[in-house]
Amino acid sequence: MVVVTLTTDFGLRDPYVAEMKGVILGLARTVHLVDVTHEVPRHDITEGALALEAVAPFFPAGTIHLAVVDPGVGTARRGIAVASGGHVFVGPDNGLFTPFLSGAFQAFELASPEHRMRTVSRTFHGRDVFAPAVAHVARGLALPHLGPAVTDPVRLGWPRARELAGTVAGTVVHVDRFGNLVTSIPADVVEPLPPGALIRVAGRTVPLVGTYADLAPGRAGALVGSRNRLEIAVREGSAAARLGARRGTPVVISRRTAPATKKRLQKV
Repeated sequence: MVVVTLTTDFGLRDPYVAEMKGVILGLARTVHLVDVTHEVPRHDITEGALALEAVAPFFPAGTIHLAVVDPGVGTARRGIAVASGGHVFVGPDNGLFTPFLSGAFQAFELASPEHRMRTVSRTFHGRDVFAPAVAHVARGLALPHLGPAVTDPVRLGWPRARELAGTVAGTVVHVDRFGNLVTSIPADVVEPLPPGALIRVAGRTVPLVGTYADLAPGRAGALVGSRNRLEIAVREGSAAARLGARRGTPVVISRRTAPATKKRLQKV
C-alpha cells in the first residue's frame, strides 16, 4: 500500500482537502492517506517547506507527499514532481520543496494532459493537477511520463547557521503552537558547546538545558528540540511572547563565556 501525505494551508473549514482526497481515491483506492497539517499559515511557503522537512524523514521509502501552499496558482508557475531520498513530492514549483533539492534529485513538470482532470480550474490545481498526478504515481506511473525534466526548480533562500569568529549565528525559522522558537542552528553545532557558552536571542541571554523541565516554570532556556535544531523555550509559557521574537529574529551562540561588558545583557 502506498502512503500519501497531505500538507496545505487550506484549513478544515472548507471542503478543499476532501476534494483532493476524493480525486486521489477515485483513481487509486488502495492508497493510505495521512494528513500532515492543513494549518500552514496562508500563503506561507517557507512554513510549508519546514513542515515537510520535519515530517518526511519519518515516513517509509516510497511515500508520496502532496503539498499545496500555492499563492501563484493559475499563473505561469509550474507544477512539479520531485524524487528525492526515496520519496516523491508533488505540488507547485515555488520553493516548497527546497529542503529536498540538495544532493541527488530528479524533477519533472506536470505537463501531461492525460494525468490531470479533464477540466482544470485556474484556482484549484491541488485538486485538478496535483491530486491526479499523485494518484497516477501511486499506481506505478514513472515520473518522466508526467512531463519534461526540470533542471531549475525554484529554491527558497534557506536559512543556515554561519560561523563568525568564535560564534555561530542563526535565525528563528519557525514558531510552533507552544511559542517555542525553532532556529536554523543544527544539533551538531550545539552538542559540543563548552560549559558557560552563551545563547543570545532578542538582546537577552538564556541558558542551555537538556529539556523543558530543567527550567523553572516561566523561565526561558535553549535546548536541542525534536527537529534536531536549537530551540528557545519558556517552560509552560511562550518564548515568542516573552522575548518578542518571531521568524527572522537573530540567534547567536558564543563558544566563549561572557566578558564583563556583556554581563549587562538581561537574563530571562
